[in-house]
Amino acid sequence: MSKVLELYTVSTHAQADWNTLIMRQHCTYLNRKCLKTRKSAPDVSIGTCTVRYGNREPKPVMICPFRLLERHQVFMDCLHLLTLHEPGNELHIVQEVPIPGGAVDYFLVSAKDRKVKDFVGLELQTLDTTGTVWPERQRFLQQQGVYFDPGDVNFAKNFGMNWKMTAKTTLMQLHHEAQTFEYLNKHLVLVIQDHFLSYMRRAFKFEHLNQARLGDPIHIHPYTLSPTEDKFRLSLGPRFSTDTAGIAECLGLQADPKIELQEITHFLESKINDTTLLAV
Repeated sequence: MSKVLELYTVSTHAQADWNTLIMRQHCTYLNRKCLKTRKSAPDVSIGTCTVRYGNREPKPVMICPFRLLERHQVFMDCLHLLTLHEPGNELHIVQEVPIPGGAVDYFLVSAKDRKVKDFVGLELQTLDTTGTVWPERQRFLQQQGVYFDPGDVNFAKNFGMNWKMTAKTTLMQLHHEAQTFEYLNKHLVLVIQDHFLSYMRRAFKFEHLNQARLGDPIHIHPYTLSPTEDKFRLSLGPRFSTDTAGIAECLGLQADPKIELQEITHFLESKINDTTLLAV
C-alpha cells in the first residue's frame, strides 16, 4: 500500500489518468502548476499533498500548506473574525502580506469601494518532512503503469516528519506576528492539521489556551482530514485562542514591536482587485 495518499490534489485511491496528471503538474487549489519542485530539477514538481505516516496507527498527514485551501473553507471559517465587516462589503484574499520581520501567508479582507474596512491574517502550516518522499511517489506511479528510472524507485531511504522543528518554528513565527496583530486590535489565525496540534499540545505548554473567544487576537483552527469514497475532505475541529502573552507562555518567551495600521492598509488596498475576490 502506497504511503502517498494525494498526488496533484487527487486521491491515490481514485481512478485517474496518472500519465496526464504527471504531465500537467497541476494544483487545483492554486489553479496553476504545483509550486513544490525538486532542488535537483526545478522544472519538475513533486506534487505530493498528503502521505500516510505512522507505524501502529498510520494517519493521513498533510505536507503541503496549499492542501489547506480546499474549497476556501479556511477563509469562510474566519468570517466571524471580521468584526467590522458589513453587508455590501466585498471579500478579498491577498497573499504574502509584509509585516515587520516577515510576511503573513494570507489576509482575508473586507473592503468597500476598494477601501479596507477590516482584515484577518491567516498562517497556513503543515508538517515538514525529513528525507524525501520522492521514491514513494515514484513507486506509486510505477504501480499505475507510469515508467520511471529504477534508481528512483529502488531508493531505500525512507522519509520522516520533522515534528519538533516545524512546531517550534511555527510558534516562534506566531509569537512574533502576534504582537503586531494585538497592537492593531486585529485577528491572526494559525491554520493547521489536528495531528500537528496534538503534537504541539504534548511538546509545549498549551493548557492555558482558551476555547475560542472573539476578543482574543490569536486563534488556532485545527482541521481533520477525513477519507470519503474517492477523496479526502477537510473539516474544522475545536478552536482555541489566546493573546501575545499566551503564545509567549507556550515557548517561555517575552515580546514587544509595533506597526502603524495605515502601512498594512495601504499595502492591502494596492493589491485588492477583481482577481482577489473570494469565490466559493
